[in-house]
Amino acid sequence: MPRMERFRVVGGARLRGDVHVTGAKNSVLKVMAAALLAEGQTTLTDVPHILDVEIMGELLRRLGCGVDYDPASSTVVVDVPAKLGHQADYDLVRRIRASICVLGPLLARCGEAEVAMPGGDAIGSRPLDFHIAGLAKLGAELDNEHGYIIARAPGGLTGATVWLDFPSVGATENVLMAAVLATGVTVIDNAAREPEIVDLCQMLQQMGAKIDGLSTSTLSIEGVDGLSPTTHAIVPDRIVAGTWAFAAAMTRGDIAVHGARATHLEIALDKLAAAGARVDLLEDGFRVRMDRRPIAVDAVTLPYPGLATDLQPLVMALNSIADGAAMITENIFEGRFVFASELARLGAHVRTDGHHAVIRGVPQLSGAPVRASDIRAGAALTLAGLVSDGVTYVSDIAHVDRGYPGFDGQLRALGADVTREPDPDAALYG
Repeated sequence: MPRMERFRVVGGARLRGDVHVTGAKNSVLKVMAAALLAEGQTTLTDVPHILDVEIMGELLRRLGCGVDYDPASSTVVVDVPAKLGHQADYDLVRRIRASICVLGPLLARCGEAEVAMPGGDAIGSRPLDFHIAGLAKLGAELDNEHGYIIARAPGGLTGATVWLDFPSVGATENVLMAAVLATGVTVIDNAAREPEIVDLCQMLQQMGAKIDGLSTSTLSIEGVDGLSPTTHAIVPDRIVAGTWAFAAAMTRGDIAVHGARATHLEIALDKLAAAGARVDLLEDGFRVRMDRRPIAVDAVTLPYPGLATDLQPLVMALNSIADGAAMITENIFEGRFVFASELARLGAHVRTDGHHAVIRGVPQLSGAPVRASDIRAGAALTLAGLVSDGVTYVSDIAHVDRGYPGFDGQLRALGADVTREPDPDAALYG
């Protein structure tokens, strides 16, 4: 089992070479759910080979779909029946929070849905209030019973104006997917603007949905009677691309990231340039080079186009070995700072207070056993191990496998000494 393994990371490598980024984890799971909106075969390409895709595929199978996932060709084919099941069980939903995004499509297609309260990474509270309030505006009746969200729309869904108090990605997606088959026009104000939202909108348009306002904070959706299956290429994963950018800067390396869109990472790449890295645009991505110790940089996480919260652990790891001190302000997930205590085990000087963290860089970290609390923390701890003396063991790497295709193999291809091995202490984590 992936959970029973750990990374053994030997410090001292300077990462050099080329990496290729596939489709975004934060998009593929949502567009897989969107396939539920149309009977027939929808084909998704540029699909990353990650554990979450397999889990979402099994969830769709239990709803009655046929799912053919071919990692070798990076393709998923979802064959949606005329009559869908409407219950998403706890044993799968608890493993990935993105599974909540089946709520909107099931409500739109079936008129009812029962979806277990989701699980996912340990990065803080992520309440579903915005999802529930938004779907209720469209006429749905929602209750929470025995750990399930029970949603019904016996008279169908009707377009309405939905104001989101916070530009929640998940709530925007759920309301959007419900609205495309509702009667009338729905307007989502203060909608999330992430590239993954745009990707979902583009797929829905290919299926026949009428959506205006892509890339803006106001989405207007005119409901249609039905949608058709389509073929869609997943948007490149900006978080994986950003991880490789930080890897180059932290290890004083030189990495060319292909298949990425620099426009989706403007603030993160600007931070790396301020830290002393050289960032060059390529025809199909970008290249990051660093030949000195990084300079500490302040950072604030915000909804897109601000700095992504998923990149915050990478910023903290960079600052831990930078020249100077910096402050990081986390405005999205308060639990992100759980990572700070693990980084401190490697010798980082980190002090947290509420949603602020102050990091004073040291010339080098010191290898130690650490544990990944979420996907991005696992990646950041692995990179921190590369700039530590001695050996670092990163446990609970099932988190990393959920978001990074072949992470350890790609690191080895860049010159790192990183191996996957059984974790003798796995029983201690439950």
